[in-house]
Amino acid sequence: MLDVESWLMIDVVIDPTRLSALWDQRWPGCSKLPFELRKIRDRWVRFHALPGSKRYPDTEAEYGIVLARHHTILAELVTRPAVLVITAGYSAQPAPQEPGRSAETISAHPSGTYWTRICIDDEPGFESWMHLYASETPWSQGCLDPLLRRVADDVIGNVLVYDVDLGWLYHPYDGGMDVVLATSADRNALRSRHQDRLSAHPQGL
Repeated sequence: MLDVESWLMIDVVIDPTRLSALWDQRWPGCSKLPFELRKIRDRWVRFHALPGSKRYPDTEAEYGIVLARHHTILAELVTRPAVLVITAGYSAQPAPQEPGRSAETISAHPSGTYWTRICIDDEPGFESWMHLYASETPWSQGCLDPLLRRVADDVIGNVLVYDVDLGWLYHPYDGGMDVVLATSADRNALRSRHQDRLSAHPQGL
């Protein structure tokens, strides 16, 4: 019999149909592609992971800064005991090809259940699909560090962290994080609290 601490570390298998229906309810018409979250312009903000908008960490001290910035933003977003974690695999066919994701991705997110596919190139002869795998993961600060560190090194891409009710969306990438909030007011408040992490780019990139 599992003790409470062990039980809390077990990921919950998600229901793909329910998750898709919830997405359509919360984010109607919005793309599920991680790199297209910024198209939700009125509720999107991007923060950079290192001072001076440096892209990649070179030292353990810089890795510490990257992870600390993720911890800070996620601590303000997460209000439930779990989060949804989504990672991606790729194929040249509509159906995922086993094992579906890279060895690095599976190592960092082994419990992902197949959720959905998205066509990312429909040019004849060059078709490709992204396949998303999701799990409901018990939340504690630092629980995603192995995954976030691989994202920082650009070893794993197209990672997403969602509120279990899809009230907010979080896309860590090599260089920073895209955040989409439920309202423009929520976005503006978060952006105001972390102005030192914003880009100088006129479009916030």
